[in-house]
Amino acid sequence: MLGGKTNFAADRAAADKIIAEWPGSRASASAARAVMHRMVRRLAAVHGIRQFLDIGTGIPTTPNLHEVAQGIDSASRIVYVDNDPIVLAHARTLLAGTSQGRTAYVEGDFREPAKLLADPALRQTLDLDRPVALTLINLVHFLSDETALPLVAELLGALPPGSYLALSAGTADSAPAWAAIASRRYSEAGIENHLRTRAQVERFFAGLELDEPGVVLINRWHPDPAAGPVPPDGEVMAYAGLGRKP
Repeated sequence: MLGGKTNFAADRAAADKIIAEWPGSRASASAARAVMHRMVRRLAAVHGIRQFLDIGTGIPTTPNLHEVAQGIDSASRIVYVDNDPIVLAHARTLLAGTSQGRTAYVEGDFREPAKLLADPALRQTLDLDRPVALTLINLVHFLSDETALPLVAELLGALPPGSYLALSAGTADSAPAWAAIASRRYSEAGIENHLRTRAQVERFFAGLELDEPGVVLINRWHPDPAAGPVPPDGEVMAYAGLGRKP
């Protein structure tokens, strides 16, 4: 839905079905990607974060997380994690960091946090005694609360004070009719999906200091009109929030 050449035939077929039913899906997908850019920019430029752990990377789409972070400080370090070896093969080919910073790619599963955090490539890239931004963008809505909440808590528990959680999660609150279409398509493809209310998304930030403006629809999280038109609420299907570990 974001365009570009790095995608698969199955992706394009599924996207075409959703676009045919919901013309605003491209704008929604772009908004979901754009909020990641704004979060990383704020983490790096405002909060001084120089280490990022991005889980559920997906197929690369420019600009990528490391490009945003290293554009602010070229020495920033990024670890991308995905459990799909094909995705990681594309990432290793297409994603090159700066010479001053480091960018690593780990084949790992969000559902195995201890194994993931012990990975040698992750340990060689990130200093887990210094603050890290854990970015979970468009990931937790594929897992139930019973699964996702303790996993996020375990990952954050392994990170030092001053670390951040940057998270977005699907919702039906803003566009229930379109959310029903997307949910049905996921179910038809055999993909588990869990759309959450604002209060349910806020549970992921328990014990964290929420950055303003709190958990809000992705189009309302520090919008940047200079980067393009800000979509209305009815064209987005996710909440976003940024929280600091005290």
